[in-house]
Amino acid sequence: MRIAQVSPYDFAHPGGVQRHIASLSRELQARGHEVSILAPCTRDEPAVDIGDVDLRTFGRSVPVPTAGSIARISFSVWHEWRLKSMLENEKFDIVHIHEPLMPMFALTASRFSPSTTIGTFHAYNEGRGRGYMFWKKVLNRGAIRLNGRIAVSEPAKQFANRYFKGDYTVIPNGLDVDRFSTPATRPSILKEDAMNMVFVGRVNEPRKGLRYALGAYSLLKWQYPKLRLIVVGAGVPDRESYQIMGERSLDDVIFTGPVSDEELPGYYQNADIFLAPNTGKESFGFIIIEAMSASTPIVASNIPGFASVMTDGKEGLMFEPKDEAAMAEAIKRLIENPGLRAQLAVDGRATVNQYRWSHVADNVLNYYNKVRDQQPVPPAKYQGW
Repeated sequence: MRIAQVSPYDFAHPGGVQRHIASLSRELQARGHEVSILAPCTRDEPAVDIGDVDLRTFGRSVPVPTAGSIARISFSVWHEWRLKSMLENEKFDIVHIHEPLMPMFALTASRFSPSTTIGTFHAYNEGRGRGYMFWKKVLNRGAIRLNGRIAVSEPAKQFANRYFKGDYTVIPNGLDVDRFSTPATRPSILKEDAMNMVFVGRVNEPRKGLRYALGAYSLLKWQYPKLRLIVVGAGVPDRESYQIMGERSLDDVIFTGPVSDEELPGYYQNADIFLAPNTGKESFGFIIIEAMSASTPIVASNIPGFASVMTDGKEGLMFEPKDEAAMAEAIKRLIENPGLRAQLAVDGRATVNQYRWSHVADNVLNYYNKVRDQQPVPPAKYQGW
């Protein structure tokens, strides 16, 4: 099949959706399909590994705040016309659009693709999705067309269905499990004679929950002198995190800054406990399945995106979001119970196999074939927006 993978997000910046598209495209191409990625890309080279997959770039993007993060998307009318023409001329067998309601690039593809068109919905928000609310009336008047709809998790499915009702099939994100499970070099900052807790995420995004990890650490560090907190990720801590560190004398927290893709598995594998204190707006637990792949016991907030990939007491321990005392109690259980840590690690390693790209790609291809056999939905006629 000739398959187009359409991204609304700039491939010059790394992100979960971009990595998903790149990995899925490489897997599909390895199976003999002809794959092209269509995406904005501000720089000459993409920031994610696409291998030798064909990348068609569509100019620059604009940073837009969304779901507690920053999305870099294109609003170019010229590239809207160029994308529409390319889809008409190339005659792809499948046009697979990621976040198909995201203006304007993905939304244009969703509206005008003449091929069998499938959308994958990645987003989740506990509150109102302002972008989705804005387009709700337009979307449900039939201004776009999708032959099939995938959601990466049950929370993502429920969120999308609130604004764009239809039949959704849940196919989770995939992961290169072997990258995180193959033994990696131990980072020198992780001491062998200490109890190393590792946090991974952008430290300047409040929804990643760093301030609550710091709070839990402050409740335990004096009781367990060998306990350490290592923070892995880009950005500068927010004001609340600095305030907690100052008020509670947390001058021993280690901030590594961003680490390379090659170094990251070593942090997961050599952590004694992995902390995921995120407060919400996560459609899927990427960091959770990465920790599972590395056979690391997890302490995570009980938010829908994480609960969709792990079970409390099986792959890790869960606590209510923003409850630093409950997080500290879960950490304490693992510190004092090495057997429990080992069992959680084993169970996590068994669970994560369902997220291997080989398995996920099978499900995606089966869905492509199922949708191609159905009556197609015709594209919209261009009358402007």
